[in-house]
Amino acid sequence: MANERPIYCFDGTLTGLLCCVFRAFQFREYEVEIHAYTSKQNSAFHHSLQDNLFNVSIDVVSDEAHAQRVWTALKQKLSNNALRQLYYAFLAENTDAYQHIFNYCIYIFRHAQTQQVHSLEKNYTHPSVLAIAQWAKKVGREKHRMEAFVRFKKSSDGVFLSLIAPDFNVLPLIQRHFRNRYQDQRWLIYDEKRHFGIYYDLDQVQEVDLSAQTIDAQKEIGGSQQFLIDLDDQEVLYDQLWKDYFQSINIKERQNIKLHVQCVPKRYWRYLNEKSV
Repeated sequence: MANERPIYCFDGTLTGLLCCVFRAFQFREYEVEIHAYTSKQNSAFHHSLQDNLFNVSIDVVSDEAHAQRVWTALKQKLSNNALRQLYYAFLAENTDAYQHIFNYCIYIFRHAQTQQVHSLEKNYTHPSVLAIAQWAKKVGREKHRMEAFVRFKKSSDGVFLSLIAPDFNVLPLIQRHFRNRYQDQRWLIYDEKRHFGIYYDLDQVQEVDLSAQTIDAQKEIGGSQQFLIDLDDQEVLYDQLWKDYFQSINIKERQNIKLHVQCVPKRYWRYLNEKSV
């Protein structure tokens, strides 16, 4: 029917999303609705799909070869900054962001022959070009905040641990920062929301999967984080030393709580030792 609009369902990976772009050109389907299996709206989406007989749902299988062809073509047509923004937007893990990435790719490939690519990727009058830049900015801001606010606690076996729950999937973006900054110690940063972490073993950084279970260690370490792994006996001392240092440099008469919350939003206080009781 004339109003029929295909719906591409993919597995939530970048490979799967690029395969949606590949299929769109393969079948000349450019007006497509994008949805990921792993999306939080997945259940509601399928219920709405059942209620609308005019929607055509298509499961797009991830194919590395197809995805690589699309990515290679994008590298040939876009600047490094545009590619970075595209990747950052994908890490937002948002249905709206996925849709704009798809639309952005269609726009670039369909107009690259008639216009300069530089003008295309800077054409913020196009809704998807603007949206990609906005999502990339949000993810980049979260990346910088994680790099600034992550705090480690030493385990009994010498590994430094940190639990985080960022708004976006920024672990792939922050690993270089922490590897360069803490080259002489083993550390693990675990994303509680996405149930995976990155581990540095003094040689390389690798992705790890751990049990999502935690134990209540608040009484021992000040309440800023919880761990299943036993902590070093001196961790309580280090925790208190940092709090004492923070209090010694704090000038109560100059406190500006409103400005402080703007710079360090309350949702990040759970990572900070000095904010725990």
